[in-house]
This record gives sequence, structure tokens and C-alpha cells, in this order.
Amino acid sequence: MAHMKNKPQIKIPATYMRGGTSKGVFFRLQDLPEAAQVPGAARDALLLRVIGSPDPYGKQIDGMGGATSSTSKTVILSKSCKPGHDVDYLFGQVSIDQAFVDWSGNCGNLSAAVGAFAISTGLVDADRIPQDGVAIVRVWQANISKTIIAHIPITGGEVQETGDFELDGVTFPAAEVQLEFMDPAAEEEGAGGAMFPTGQLVDDLEVPGIGTLKATMINAGIPTIFVNAEAIGYTGTELQDAINSDPKALAMFETIRAYGAVRMGLIKHIDEAAKRQHTPKIAFVAKPAAYVSSSGKQVAAEDVDLLVRAMSMGKLHHAMMGTAAVAIGTAAAIPGTLVNLAAGGGARSAVRFGHPSGTLRVGAEASQIDGEWSVTKAIMSRSARVLMEGWVRVPGDAF
Repeated sequence: MAHMKNKPQIKIPATYMRGGTSKGVFFRLQDLPEAAQVPGAARDALLLRVIGSPDPYGKQIDGMGGATSSTSKTVILSKSCKPGHDVDYLFGQVSIDQAFVDWSGNCGNLSAAVGAFAISTGLVDADRIPQDGVAIVRVWQANISKTIIAHIPITGGEVQETGDFELDGVTFPAAEVQLEFMDPAAEEEGAGGAMFPTGQLVDDLEVPGIGTLKATMINAGIPTIFVNAEAIGYTGTELQDAINSDPKALAMFETIRAYGAVRMGLIKHIDEAAKRQHTPKIAFVAKPAAYVSSSGKQVAAEDVDLLVRAMSMGKLHHAMMGTAAVAIGTAAAIPGTLVNLAAGGGARSAVRFGHPSGTLRVGAEASQIDGEWSVTKAIMSRSARVLMEGWVRVPGDAF
């Protein structure tokens, strides 16, 4: 007979979704166990167990996670308390090998799935959903206190998920979801709400053991540190293996990221970076060059305005984080940043950049007022799809 000291599993309504080049487990706030309906240790413990972390094997076999930063994600949604918004969106980046959930930023890729989930689970008022056409879902991104406008295609009163929009890094085509990240300059704690927290478009960032690097440190979409590829011995055409199989390279990126985080005012001491893996991001840029993407597809130099490779949760990302794409689009629109210079300089309202899985176009509306740059929105297209829905199970004493 089973020993009752082991509590049986409980069932929690959940949906497993792809958004952009990420996957995550989506919950309605009201469906979570009471203890997890408020931020804190119980919620974190529950989400860790759902995803299968912390896993010293780094595989997340005993959970829903896929053992990469792109697939170790959770989302909690509720009807919005914010005037002029439909849904509140809270994103938790679950560490793979450590027992923590990072709530410090947004996931731009999963933002593409929020509108569809909100519509199909009754979080959006029926009068906002056309019978056929496009539903405009106004999302309040609760991690960073920002508005995201999602354009969700609707057919016969239901979310249209299938279509012929192709997104590099995603195997199959789907319906196009346009996202507008409004006023994307982050108002992060300690960053004073400034798009460029250091006050400079380009800084000299001193990194002990590595040297002094030119860096553009921007708060837009997500706090991001951009450096030039050639300054750290890269070309910008690298795929994941070139960096992820090199422990020295990974340590170098983490060191640059830690010193950049201090310069951005996000942490007070470099030691704090280990507990803040999700933000800031670090990326490197280069002028256009030809390369073969991870799927074997040729990317020609003339297909792109610049090359960008970005690190997420300590590893080179397989494509591009949606939030970092917002940072890229924003920085590209501001003459003089490293991103803008890699794209050839000058004023521009959109760029197409090359990443390990292919290319992505992102637009930004920037204007200069009294010498200060501001960006009203960044725009990009993603797609999203429900993969599975029902209940996720966890041991009753897991949180």
C-alpha cells in the first residue's frame, strides 16, 4: 500500500504554447492553487516543479521544460486591473540548474502567445473580438510595467493559428501576429527610467582580465549590453556550438555581462549577476557577412543590415530573444550606437538582422527632442500556437 506521507499529485489547468521561437507553460492566475496566486516562495516552488528545476543533470526530464532558456518559461495571465488594457501578463524565466525563477524581465517571444491565450480562455471581453478580422489585445506587461499591443487574427470568432507566415527558427509556418512594444525604454529599478542609463550612446566598459570594450548599454524591451564582435574575437556569423561548447567563452560573456550590469545600475556588485540571469542580456554585433544558418539555409550579406548574436541565461541563443530584438530595433534607430553603426549608421526606421537561425525584421519609431532620443514603439511580427492543453500535474507538497 502507498505511504500517505507522500501527498498525491494535484492537477492545475494549464496550456503549453509556442510563442515566437520559445515555448512555455501558460496559466490563468485564478487557476493556480491559492498559495501560488500571490508572488513569493510558494509560487516559485510550484513553477520550478512544473518545469522540472532545479536539475543538476541540466535536462529537465521530470518536468515540462526543454532544457534551454527558450523552453524553461512560465506565464501567468489575468484580466487586467489596468485601465485601457485587457490582460495582465507576468513572465517567469525558470532557471534550469538552480532553484530560482527570475521575474526581472519580459519574454518578447511568448508575448506573441499572450493574446491568443487570453482570447481563448475568456480573459478578453467578447465585444473586443470581431467575428472575422483582427482582434487588438492590449497587454499590460507586469514585469516591466509596459504596454504591448498584439494584433491577433480571428476567423469565425476563434483565434486563427494556422497560416503561411514563416519565422526563422520555427519549423512550420503559422498565422502572423504583429506585436507593438509601446514606449519600450525600460523603467527598470535603479536605471532611472533612462533609455541609456549611463547617459552615453557608447561607453568604454572596463572588464578586468578582458580589457576595455566599446559598449552600447540600452534599456529597451530588456536591458541589453551590445559590444562589437571583432573586439572579443568573433565575426558575428557564429552558430550555437561555436560558443556553447567553449567554457572560456561562456565565462568571458558572463564577466562582461556582470560588469555591464553594474554600469547600468541594475546591480550594485558583480557577484549579484549570478542571481539575475535573465537580465541584462549581452549581445555582439557585426557588419553584414554571409553565413549558413543552423538549418543549413544560406544567409547572404545583402539579405541583412547587420549581424547580431545574443546570449540568454548564459548560452548563445538559437535565434533572437524577442525582447532583445526590441533593443536591437531601438538602438538601430538611434544614430551612433554600436548597433546603428554596424548597420551602416544614419537614421533608419527598421533593420533586418541576421541571427543563428536566419533573419528577423524589426522596426522602431525614434525621435529626438531637445537632444534626448525617445522611441515611441518597436514593431515586429511573430507567430504562436497552442501545442497542448489540459492540466499540468505536480506533487501536492511541491510548493
